Amino acid sequence: MPAGLFHSGGHEMSRKERIVRYTDKELENMRMHGQDKSDWKSAAAMSGKEIEAAVAEDDDEAGMHIDWSSISAEPPRPKAVLNMRVDYEVLEFFRSQGKGYQKKINAVLRSYVEQKQRH
Repeated sequence: MPAGLFHSGGHEMSRKERIVRYTDKELENMRMHGQDKSDWKSAAAMSGKEIEAAVAEDDDEAGMHIDWSSISAEPPRPKAVLNMRVDYEVLEFFRSQGKGYQKKINAVLRSYVEQKQRH
């Protein structure tokens, strides 16, 4: 379940105290009701230089520079279709997690592979 992190107002609080967490469904609901506090029209109207200036003024971005001209995006590799036997209880556990349970199974297997490859 993806979550969004947003800073609530007030500079006198520590950064950790200002972080508010929302689920993806909560964020979508806020956006639909105009409660997301984002001015998308103004953002869309900004030039590249204005965006760069705004980022440069952001303390969280201090010293960060990304050369987007050298970025490449690799298309995701297709998934392999697999028919395998697992313990009934294992399958039911993942199914009880709701929609996307197969992706969760894949994430667990991927984590195992990555751990084994490190050692």
